[in-house]
Amino acid sequence: MCRIFAGQDPERYELTTRRLRLNGQSTSIRLENAFWSILDGIAAAERLTTAAFLSKLHGEVLELRGEPPNFTSLLRCACLLHEAGAAAEREALIAAE
Repeated sequence: MCRIFAGQDPERYELTTRRLRLNGQSTSIRLENAFWSILDGIAAAERLTTAAFLSKLHGEVLELRGEPPNFTSLLRCACLLHEAGAAAEREALIAAE
């Protein structure tokens, strides 16, 4: 089992920094490529650029909870929630067959 995790392509966990604007303010976010890939997919499904999606998400978080103490951590957790939901959908489809 450790080979599944230890043997993954190092590019997946390489950090990439992207500069963008969140609600009009210039910032940079540094995430592992695997998380950027998930966020890019979510944004595309919403017909938004990744920057526009992140700005929208940040605005919604501000409305609901105020300024998040660590927006990057929030993004990682959002990716995990998204992937868990996708896995549940796949399981439901398999069960329905």
